[in-house]
Amino acid sequence: MKLGQLAEQLSCAVEGNSDVEIRGLASIQQAGPGELSFIEGDKHIRLIKGTRAEALILHPKILDPGLPCLRTENPRLVFARALALFYQPRRPRPGIHPTAVIGQNVRIDSTAHLGPHVVVGDDTVIEAGVIIHPNCTLYEGVRVGAHTVIHANCAIHERTEIGAECILQSGVVLGGEGFGFVPMADGSWHKMPQSGYVVVGDGVEVGANTTIDRPAVGSTEIGCGTKIDNLVMVGHGCSTGEHCLLVSQVGLAGGARLGRNVMLAGQVGVADHVTIGDRAVATAQSGIPSDIEAGTLVSGYPAMPHSIFLRVAAIYRRLPELYAAVRDLQRKVSALQHRAD
Repeated sequence: MKLGQLAEQLSCAVEGNSDVEIRGLASIQQAGPGELSFIEGDKHIRLIKGTRAEALILHPKILDPGLPCLRTENPRLVFARALALFYQPRRPRPGIHPTAVIGQNVRIDSTAHLGPHVVVGDDTVIEAGVIIHPNCTLYEGVRVGAHTVIHANCAIHERTEIGAECILQSGVVLGGEGFGFVPMADGSWHKMPQSGYVVVGDGVEVGANTTIDRPAVGSTEIGCGTKIDNLVMVGHGCSTGEHCLLVSQVGLAGGARLGRNVMLAGQVGVADHVTIGDRAVATAQSGIPSDIEAGTLVSGYPAMPHSIFLRVAAIYRRLPELYAAVRDLQRKVSALQHRAD
């Protein structure tokens, strides 16, 4: 479509030739003729000079790029919305594949799609517009909310509740047994029955090969709008507030509690029964052994306020120099003591 048409649909101001034809979108390094791209942040302004893009999405503060452009306060968000206009994921038609296995007392809306070799346990409810791709297994008593998409090879264990408009990427396991064992006097382990269940709110997305365990009693709960990356482990009895963000390889030990809008970067580990307040942020590879107050930015292990972590890191880099200085002082003190004797 023409750039001017895009500007109307995206509610952006257009600068330059609004009649240029846009046929697709690409990164600023890879974009070519007929493609729209974007940049955000001053550090990427230098890339404008070398781009072959037809047009750009830019913040108003960036000077004239010499190309047609759309102006917006949030270039990345507008780029995402523009991408949705050009790329529409394939949605399979409603229906149940003949190889699917359906249990007893199952309710499946007529607009849902169940792909090849899907297994649905007894007493399960699948609501309108749900798409379940091949080789997924839903145990008994599962509920899947409207327009949720479950990609291939997911396992949804008994009594799991999934809200509307969710996306589960391939290999997700919801409601598997939590890791609960009681030590015995002889050194062996007694298994704690995991009788609870998992509740996933509306609009949640769960990345590939992520696992969310059910607890011994009660529920593990993922708040509405939360986004979870690939290879994340959510232990039994954990809960997150709404709109949290958990990046790849995050691990939550059993009973951890996250408030609203908490952000955990890659490989963050949270100890059992820790509470993290609303809007707290943990940078990559942080280890969180104790509670974090709302709105706090933490780093390192054990996690500490980010400003302190930066000072500690600066000192750490100087440890060889500081060690050499201390050894030199020790030698001088020893020499003075020897003379005094």
